[in-house]
Amino acid sequence: MQKFSRLMLGTVLATCMSSVGAFPIDGYAETGIERLEGFRLAKEGKVAGNRLEPGAYLNSDQIQLRMELHPDFEFPAVDAGLTRKIVAMLGPEAKHYSISVLDLSDAYHPVFAEHNPEVRRNPGSVGKLMVALAVFQTLADLYPDDIAARQRVLKDTKITADAFIRVDSHDVPFWRPDINRMPRRALRVGDTGNLWMYLDWAMSASSNAAASMVIKQLMLLKHFGTDYPVSAEQEAAFFTDTKKKELGDILLDGLLTPVTDNGLDVDNLRQGSLFTAEGKRRVPGTNSIATTRELMHYLLLMEQGKLVDPWSSLQIKKLMYMTQRRIRYASSPKLNDAAVYFKSGSLYRCKPEEGFVCKKYHGNVENLMNSVAIVESPAGEPQMFYMVTLTSNVLRKNSAVEHQTIATRLHVLLRGLRSEPAAAK
Repeated sequence: MQKFSRLMLGTVLATCMSSVGAFPIDGYAETGIERLEGFRLAKEGKVAGNRLEPGAYLNSDQIQLRMELHPDFEFPAVDAGLTRKIVAMLGPEAKHYSISVLDLSDAYHPVFAEHNPEVRRNPGSVGKLMVALAVFQTLADLYPDDIAARQRVLKDTKITADAFIRVDSHDVPFWRPDINRMPRRALRVGDTGNLWMYLDWAMSASSNAAASMVIKQLMLLKHFGTDYPVSAEQEAAFFTDTKKKELGDILLDGLLTPVTDNGLDVDNLRQGSLFTAEGKRRVPGTNSIATTRELMHYLLLMEQGKLVDPWSSLQIKKLMYMTQRRIRYASSPKLNDAAVYFKSGSLYRCKPEEGFVCKKYHGNVENLMNSVAIVESPAGEPQMFYMVTLTSNVLRKNSAVEHQTIATRLHVLLRGLRSEPAAAK
């Protein structure tokens, strides 16, 4: 595998060139994502509640692509010693886990470890990363030399939730400046927001309803091109008059072509359908797949500015920045001071079993949990910089807690490696 030169390695944690503003919580004016204003005012002590972990308060210009200066970097050889330690950390259920870890904390010695990296699992809501990629790729295809036009589409396009949102129980935040509060509830037919807001709801709140509305807009972008956005009447006519098979073809072109165009393996990483039952009923798709290795490839390309282009990569990274309540892997107390760029997804199923009570994240037929995280610790001046992709199917255990525990143990393990003598590694 290609190695960094010593000069190149020394700048991995340095400030990189892409710092185009969008968000996190200082980004309301840029994006129109309303919840950001509520969190910003809470930070300033002007409204109650909405407090975040210390690592969630980076400003927009502090979110950087940390590998942009190194576009030719490839994964180093797998470190057998670190892999053994990670497998031991996973314990007796290790065979039911897949994990890839790329640690760039020591710029002179990048470390890569993998365990079961080619096991294919349904990505659940991690597939929303593919939706974000598809939107930004389509915008770049339509406006290759005009980032301002892409920004206008994201900010000025008004979306109204319709039947495609049915059915979803994920709550999303609604900033209410009239009462200085941010109530949360599931999306309802008639709820409005711009395209940025729906992308944010899909990523930060993991709303399946919002993600399905974004995919619907993706299909309209593919069909109408630079005439998008179109009227409600044109939108309705398109979905009514277009044959179902053709709708499916537009969907798959919109979701899958960007994967291959960006050098990712569509056989090991794809989102193949909408996220809601009604969306799937109206537009046929295919199955969704992820491996930890290809998810890691996605993260590396993003950090290199090679997902679409540097501007798009940076926007996707900002969409991953945790400025909501941290959950699952990202909720580890060890990561409180870290900037965490995160997406997770779960699927669980149960059947009757004597002595077993079916609960959330405890499936006894299937209990998938997927976590994707970039950790920069401490936020703003990171001494640790690493990326983790993790999938699991451990039955009858609380998979959310299991991933949180793994996050804690891995952080401690990687921090310890930095203090070990070279000969002991």
